[in-house]
Amino acid sequence: MRTLSHNAFSGVLQGTEHSTYLDLLRMFAHGTWSEYKRNASDLPPLMPDQVLKLKQLTVLTLAEANKVLPYDVLMQELDVINVRELEDFLINECMYVGIVRGKLDQLHRCFQVQFAAGRDLRPEQLECMISTLSNWLGTSDNLLVTIQDKIKWADTMSELDKKHKKEAEERMEEVKKTLSLKVSSILSMHLTYFVAEVTNSEQADIDLRGHEEMFPEPGGVMDYDEDRSRPKR
Repeated sequence: MRTLSHNAFSGVLQGTEHSTYLDLLRMFAHGTWSEYKRNASDLPPLMPDQVLKLKQLTVLTLAEANKVLPYDVLMQELDVINVRELEDFLINECMYVGIVRGKLDQLHRCFQVQFAAGRDLRPEQLECMISTLSNWLGTSDNLLVTIQDKIKWADTMSELDKKHKKEAEERMEEVKKTLSLKVSSILSMHLTYFVAEVTNSEQADIDLRGHEEMFPEPGGVMDYDEDRSRPKR
């Protein structure tokens, strides 16, 4: 509580007839119901609403240390006489209120804590809390450096991937050009050969026709014996 953090306020009440109220305030800031009962003779009496509040705070204190709270421990700390009364208190006065969330395990007679609201720190807990937060900060800084290194590595790999992709595309284009030139050369050679063959074939036909004109077949020449056997006119 902020009021307890002011030394001037604590100094004014300490050692006076009202100092018991300061002790009661500390009890609600850090204490439990069982602690109040042990010191009840030195503290002001509590109203029913105040008793309920201190018992709720007691559950939060127990949940800070352990996530599995045995029914026997809870009944002793909360001054509850049976399991039914304990479960009703946990359900109606704790879980429905929202200060804790968990599961009632009747088989194993325990309360499994999933969430618990925090309480004010005791003065002796401050050093431990500072150490915990410092360790958390150091871990966070190391994690941040690691993440930044991973980001740099990812950027480098991305650039290398782009470079390799570009080189692969350029090699592919070179291969395409080489294949295109080879195909064009092969087609040109075949076309030249084909034209030469056609030209040679046409020249052969021309030579053959000229030969036939120079040497006609003997089908139109009369046989000498046949001519001599004919009667003369």
